[in-house]
Amino acid sequence: MSAKPNRLARTLAKLDALPAFLRPAARNLALRRAVPFTGTAKLDYLEMTPTRVEIAIANRRPVQNHIQGVHAAATTLLAETATGMVVGMNVRDDCLPLAKSLTVHFRKRATGSLRAVATLTPEQRQLMQDTDKGEVSVAVTVTDEAGEHPVECEFIWAWIPSHRPKH
Repeated sequence: MSAKPNRLARTLAKLDALPAFLRPAARNLALRRAVPFTGTAKLDYLEMTPTRVEIAIANRRPVQNHIQGVHAAATTLLAETATGMVVGMNVRDDCLPLAKSLTVHFRKRATGSLRAVATLTPEQRQLMQDTDKGEVSVAVTVTDEAGEHPVECEFIWAWIPSHRPKH
């Protein structure tokens, strides 16, 4: 697939001009400012490509629950942000990505910090390039420090034209 990079992909590509040791901090700063709630939770954007996004959250007091694990809302934010960013890396500039639905099943107690990896298939990416309206189920895996998968998630993302029809 040879899609033209969209606005988000172009913005992140500009960071490639920075020295390698500065890129992660610059990426976090840019994305946390664009989506302020992710900055509040201090999500760490580890990898951002059009096919794969990996984000982490540290198990620290401001995001903990009553049993000192990462709170359910913070876990959901992590998975939602990973799926939203991978969609955001692919949706055309003339379209707006929107979360349509989410299902989260908490299967076991998480240990320590968490990572979420969201991916899109080539077919899903092509669909976003070819249509100005649609939806996809975005695969996401959440892993804790023990290598376990404490939650199972399904996120449905839609995209629509960003311009409103004139009446």
